[in-house]
Amino acid sequence: MQPLKIAIAQIAPRLGLVDENLARHHALLAEALDAGAGLVVFPELGLTGYLLQDLAAEVAMRADDPRLRDLARAAGPASAVVSFVEESTDHRLFIAAALLEDGEVRHVHRKLYLPTYGLFDERRFYAAGDALRATPSRLGVGVGLAICEDVWHMSVPSLLALDGAQLIVNVSASPGRDLASVHETGLGTATSWRQILRTYAQLTTSFVVFCNRVGVDETISFWGGSEVIAPTGEALFSAPLYDEGLFMADVELGDIRRERIALPLLRDERPELTLRELERIVAERAGLAIDTTAEPAAATGDGA
Repeated sequence: MQPLKIAIAQIAPRLGLVDENLARHHALLAEALDAGAGLVVFPELGLTGYLLQDLAAEVAMRADDPRLRDLARAAGPASAVVSFVEESTDHRLFIAAALLEDGEVRHVHRKLYLPTYGLFDERRFYAAGDALRATPSRLGVGVGLAICEDVWHMSVPSLLALDGAQLIVNVSASPGRDLASVHETGLGTATSWRQILRTYAQLTTSFVVFCNRVGVDETISFWGGSEVIAPTGEALFSAPLYDEGLFMADVELGDIRRERIALPLLRDERPELTLRELERIVAERAGLAIDTTAEPAAATGDGA
């Protein structure tokens, strides 16, 4: 099996300037194809910029937008992941990522977890997605898409892997929140991301591709540091902090088979147990069942 060349477009999108960002995507797709890439990944909201707020409705597009199909055709024999503000048929807005293949929009993932802590206020402007699916791809492996905050919730990479993903792609617009903690290992933010992504790669025995943007939206700076991580948890490639560029990494997809046979964690997962216990927890929290984790009530009476 030939190695898969992954191109990571660690770019600085122009806020609200969709036409300029589209032109940049087309140029980078052409460059990646010339370099032999089989998969090209762009960051979260790479077509629009991140800090849109009230601009979100103005730059939103439907999943069947001709501009997305044009990008899919421009990807030619490669697969591509792009991110945009999606408007649904009932006029809700979502942060979305699309897998483009064979001239079509193969799959769209809507961001599930919208942060509202710290400098984030996504829930004010966007609806949360309510479905999570892995999808077959022309790459010969299942692909699972996630967007930034999604992978800070353990269930997302686990469910994607159980659903057939062997390549988990996270597109991100992660700001450098921890500038005061810069040290020899990099930003505190970057350190946290690297820890969880390596853990997920190893526990799901999947390749993990992390594409984070760079640049500045008004007062928010984004740190980049995109990575490609093997099913062993080893980082095969790490992009520089803050630098814009198109970065290439070769991966051996056959490593997935070797690692999953040697370390059959997914085989030994028990989703039926997880489902049963989740149903119990939900029922107890909703007051529909006795809370088995509550401390017993203190005994009452006059005593002996």
